[in-house]
Amino acid sequence: MLMSILLRSVTELCPVYSPFFGSMGITASIVFTVFGGAYGTAKSSVGISSVGVMKPEFIMKSVIPVIFAGIIGLYGLIVCILLFINVTKSEYSLNRAFLDLGSGLTCGLCGLASGMAIGISGDCGVRGAAQQPKLFVGMLICQIFSEALALYGFIVALIMASTGDNSCVATASSSSSA
Repeated sequence: MLMSILLRSVTELCPVYSPFFGSMGITASIVFTVFGGAYGTAKSSVGISSVGVMKPEFIMKSVIPVIFAGIIGLYGLIVCILLFINVTKSEYSLNRAFLDLGSGLTCGLCGLASGMAIGISGDCGVRGAAQQPKLFVGMLICQIFSEALALYGFIVALIMASTGDNSCVATASSSSSA
């Protein structure tokens, strides 16, 4: 029993530095999505504030970009929690660690890009829709497709976080190829 535990901890499949890569995936997931959400909120809030001075009745319709930007942070939080569950397992292979790093980077960077798109299109869309109400539908469509970018990254991150081998014991096929 003790020998089995010792062999698992020193094998190349599960080096002691594996949790570092998983932790970097966790960090990337939450940090980049929060940066994207914060940028989207801040950028679109500037447009909402300037429109609120001219047309106070338009403020509630123009909050949509802020809501979409806030959802991006939730995607990162969910992926962060799923990756944390993987990292805290007793056996954590290097393969699993790299998948978790890729998962966190995928969700985080897609969330960052989506937040930037939501912020820029939200700012311009709110200002334009205040002057010409017909532009509201166009702004809403831009917001939906910008949010979809983060959703794509979220889905891929979930797939990456739920697949892959976490075994620290060499199988016959992996030992014969080495």
